[in-house]
Amino acid sequence: MRVLSHNYRTFSTSTSARYSFPWISPLQFSKEASPVPHSLEETSNTLVEAPRKRKFISHESAINLIKHERDPQHALEIFNMVAEQKGFSHNHATYSTLIHKLAQAKKFQTVDALLHQMTYETCKFHENIFLNLMKHFAKSSLHERVLEMFCAIQPIVREKPSPKAVSTCLNILVESKQIDLAQKFLLHVKDLKIMPNTCIFNILVKHHCKGGDLESAFEVVQEMKKCKSSYPNLITYSTLMAGLCENGRLKEALELFEEMVSKDQILPDALTYSVLINGFCRGGKVDRAWKIIEFMRNNGCNPNVFNYSVLMNGFCKEGRLEEAIEVFHEMKNCGLKPDTVGYTTLINCFCATGKTDEAIELVKEMTDMKCKADVVTYNVLLKGLCREGRFDEAIKMLEKLAYEGVYLNKGSYRIVLNFLFQEDELEKSCKLLGLMLSRGFVPHHATSNELLASLCKAGMVDDAVTAFFGLAGMRFKPEPESWALLIEYICRERKLLSAFELLDELVTKETDNFPPF
Repeated sequence: MRVLSHNYRTFSTSTSARYSFPWISPLQFSKEASPVPHSLEETSNTLVEAPRKRKFISHESAINLIKHERDPQHALEIFNMVAEQKGFSHNHATYSTLIHKLAQAKKFQTVDALLHQMTYETCKFHENIFLNLMKHFAKSSLHERVLEMFCAIQPIVREKPSPKAVSTCLNILVESKQIDLAQKFLLHVKDLKIMPNTCIFNILVKHHCKGGDLESAFEVVQEMKKCKSSYPNLITYSTLMAGLCENGRLKEALELFEEMVSKDQILPDALTYSVLINGFCRGGKVDRAWKIIEFMRNNGCNPNVFNYSVLMNGFCKEGRLEEAIEVFHEMKNCGLKPDTVGYTTLINCFCATGKTDEAIELVKEMTDMKCKADVVTYNVLLKGLCREGRFDEAIKMLEKLAYEGVYLNKGSYRIVLNFLFQEDELEKSCKLLGLMLSRGFVPHHATSNELLASLCKAGMVDDAVTAFFGLAGMRFKPEPESWALLIEYICRERKLLSAFELLDELVTKETDNFPPF
């Protein structure tokens, strides 16, 4: 297996420098010294200022310089420059800082060269450098390199990888769905005679549960119990219970909960209870979920806002608004302050049952309670207004919220536009489209084409042309049918100038070859 790449064409081959990295634009710390006089007579009446001594850059200063340098190439130059100081040797911290900077910029070839240089250093390195690199390679979908970084730990750190390194690497491969690589990795770990700990086993349990293979997950738990270095913990049981609930096996989830408490003497926390609450709510047994909340309280585990929010959402899905409100008040009576998620859950309940005015009042209450409504909250509210046909209020809300410091995303505008379009509110659709385009948002590609066609068929050709040119400015490329319809209706109204302008736009768009949204 290739552990490290040795392609260093970008680096200087000079052997005079201690480090083999490029010296592109060295930083100068002092001005050039004045020329030396040719004779003593010339200096008899002249004072010659001695050249200023360069300031020594410490490891801490070098790290700060590299961290605050935006250009990774300049960061590399700083790294090279400080290495030229007499008595200075790079250490783990300086290497780690530079490698992180380069990895963020995806300069992996340069990273490989630095790792190669580290094999010749005498200072002590830590494996955290490689754990960080694993994450960077995973983000870039270079999953083979994740495994390579694990294999590079022992040659450079000069110690066996820790269980943390094993669990980090395995978790990255499993989360990235690189199952073949994960199996290959486990064989490698076995060859290294590294004893798997509970964390490593839990990753495998999570993997099998996510894949719906609960039998394999329970087999892993049996192996855990046999292994001297691990034993199932709260995370193990919570993961298994979540897997059982996902598959509708609620009775078995409860039995496992009882086994965890009675046999292994493991006390559940709020997160474990939330697994069961969510499982019963999704299974249509919200009343049982409420009883779990009561059980929590009676057994010394106080429910949190998330527990109550899950229960409220369960009642909402069943259309039981009164019970959802009761849960909300119970949460506040217990001394808990509802957060944005809790409020948004109840607001969604109100909107789903046609009580949008009550939802608006709840948003006002959020403001009074210093709880900030987010884009999800407002999107729920906008959808509620549109369901009731209150389009003017929805458009007004979109207009003013941007000036009140509320960030809205393209989904906020698209929600309202789609409702308007479905109800043939074409004039309001054009008004909202103008607002969207002025703020840099565009409708769905299909919606844009349908809107243009509907405007033409409704005889609103001028509006269709205006809408088209606005969309074209946002790199919208209509379907051929929309083009044909626009030209046809423009020609019917004998607006030949507009037709020629559209044809010019068509030629321009085909030449630019803009992709459709």
